[in-house]
Amino acid sequence: MFALKNFISIVRPFFLAPFILYVFNLMAVVIDLYIPINIFTIFIVGLLGIPGLIMLILFLFFIL
Repeated sequence: MFALKNFISIVRPFFLAPFILYVFNLMAVVIDLYIPINIFTIFIVGLLGIPGLIMLILFLFFIL
């Protein structure tokens, strides 16, 4: 039971990351900003959470 709880707590952010990106893309249409939903961005947002999303936004503004 303990191993299942640990597994779920590790995997849950990676399942929520596409939804976070999708909601962000819906809100960011107004400022014409779009973060593609692919395995790289899902991994970044799943691993780092909201700071990862902010990092991707800053990457789009300053690098691309």
